[in-house]
Amino acid sequence: MIWKRSAVLRFYSVCGLLLQAAASKNKVKGSQGQFPLTQNVTVVEGGTAILTCRVDQNDNTSLQWSNPAQQTLYFDDKKALRDNRIELVRASWHELSISVSDVSLSDEGQYTCSLFTMPVKTSKAYLTVLGVPEKPQISGFSSPVMEGDLMQLTCKTSGSKPAADIRWFKNDKEIKDVKYLKEEDANRKTFTVSSTLDFRVDRSDDGVTVICRVDHESLNATPQVAMQVLEIHYTPSVKIIPSTPFPQEGQPLILTCESKGKPLPEPVLWTKDGGELPDPDRMVVSGRELNILFLNKTDNGTYRCEATNTIGQSSAEYVLIVHDPNALAGQTGPDHALIGGIVAVVVFVTLCSIFLLGRYLARHKGTYLTNEAKGAEDAPDADTAIINAEGSQVNAEEKKEYFI
Repeated sequence: MIWKRSAVLRFYSVCGLLLQAAASKNKVKGSQGQFPLTQNVTVVEGGTAILTCRVDQNDNTSLQWSNPAQQTLYFDDKKALRDNRIELVRASWHELSISVSDVSLSDEGQYTCSLFTMPVKTSKAYLTVLGVPEKPQISGFSSPVMEGDLMQLTCKTSGSKPAADIRWFKNDKEIKDVKYLKEEDANRKTFTVSSTLDFRVDRSDDGVTVICRVDHESLNATPQVAMQVLEIHYTPSVKIIPSTPFPQEGQPLILTCESKGKPLPEPVLWTKDGGELPDPDRMVVSGRELNILFLNKTDNGTYRCEATNTIGQSSAEYVLIVHDPNALAGQTGPDHALIGGIVAVVVFVTLCSIFLLGRYLARHKGTYLTNEAKGAEDAPDADTAIINAEGSQVNAEEKKEYFI
């Protein structure tokens, strides 16, 4: 098999030399404008690469593709290397295109297109093979984690070429402060990359999804991800919620003990003034609720709800003051005394204003009449009295203006 392949290669080489010699006799001048043109190719491992060599001006000169080991792949339309992955795409005087399927990392390198002029002209095309990163894995999580503990998660992926990029997300928000490590694999072609995330957990992290995302040019904008849902254990938090803000005598009251914790605290413990509930017949505990029937003044006091789980315990207090329904009705009704006082002030101010205005008008009218009468009494006759009256009236106006 080996000697047959060698014989074929020698045959195509001899053919190339003969063609080259024949072309050199009559076409040396015409070959000066002939140049093969190629382009570099990038392909994902396992994909198919197309290698194309074109010649704009060709006078029936042969084209040849050879691999990085200088083995001839195709000489014009004739296959020279037995490799089922290599196929002819197009062969003409102006183009020689071949395909390499199921590309592996070992196929990477510089391929040569040769145009058999005198001298032989070549063009290089570099085939780059991208190594696809493996699906990432997250390690370091052991459930459950206690609130306040320091958590360290590591995400790792292998087989990427070039080295992949790892990013962390928590609740869809990217975390920037992480450690990154890149190591070359045993094949000296691909890389193993890892990233470590350190953070201190609290109860808000319970149920949160942490995502490790691997970005790489071979993934066609569809990154690979690994996810870890966090489980955080923490002590309970307790709050008492009354069914009404103003408990009234004779009415029922429900106190709800709202407790949150992990593991979930169950059941809760109710006490009053540091001791047991004094009236079990009227004070009924149902789950997290304390039902007090027909409130009375003796129910006043401090009620305490205590919740406990395997992590710890917590409690909340509620001070109960039972109100008299009549007193509440008086407090919430209109203040008639206040309204009456306002009305009385308005009436008083109005009467005072009317009194002062009337006195002001009466005083000015009296001054006018007095001056007019005085002018009439001092006159010796009727005509003089009229004149004096008019003068008195003018004086009165002057006095009026002076008075103002």
